[in-house]
Amino acid sequence: MNRTALTRYLTEFLQVGNYKDYAPNGLQVEGKERIKTIVTGVTACQALIDRAVELNADALLVHHGFFWKGEPETITGMKYRRIKSLITNDINLYGYHLPLDGHPMLGNNAELARELGIIDAESVEGVAQGLVWQGRLDEPMAPSAFAEHLAGVLGRKALHLGVSDRPIHRLAWCSGGAQDYIDIAVDLGVDAFISGEVSERTFHSAVEQDIHYFAAGHHATERFGIKALGEHLANEFGLIHHFVDIDNPV
Repeated sequence: MNRTALTRYLTEFLQVGNYKDYAPNGLQVEGKERIKTIVTGVTACQALIDRAVELNADALLVHHGFFWKGEPETITGMKYRRIKSLITNDINLYGYHLPLDGHPMLGNNAELARELGIIDAESVEGVAQGLVWQGRLDEPMAPSAFAEHLAGVLGRKALHLGVSDRPIHRLAWCSGGAQDYIDIAVDLGVDAFISGEVSERTFHSAVEQDIHYFAAGHHATERFGIKALGEHLANEFGLIHHFVDIDNPV
């Protein structure tokens, strides 16, 4: 597949123009023009880039790429080594952040709902760029039972905050570092809110506003979208796809 065609397709498919983001979405480092093999992963760390080299990737697609607002502008140290590996091996790097969180078909939030068996899942319109989602479980679950279910799906134990014994039926969630959206969840009247990270203040918010909060891991809640995107591209264009999960406990 031609690089320009892939870039154009991803821009339109992921509705990149609908988001105000903290990093450029799209082609971040240019590589070879013809793309046959793609590797997907959460973060463009050195370990993932090295695996992409081993797998003879023509393009690496990630959720967390480079050139974030506020990061040093110089290409030195760790950033230099990563970018040098990409350029030396002629690998295209694509990064899609908020567009991959919010995509209605295969975004992180849509995929998280599918994996957890949440029904009637939908984004909350007009709030946080549509990145907060809500839905319900088919049957209410005790908090401890839901924590076990969440751990089984994500492969890691979530930190559960809140003191209520109220069963969990209606939920809201936002993958990644969205702990401060807990107030949005409270306004929605749900029983629980799931995100990736947690702050000291989150504990007090959960207790005082009587809501269950599950910090399930930034990486763990954002594995599914990029994998689904790679599978979609493989099916759509006949590309060879490898999803590489570089485990991260955070």
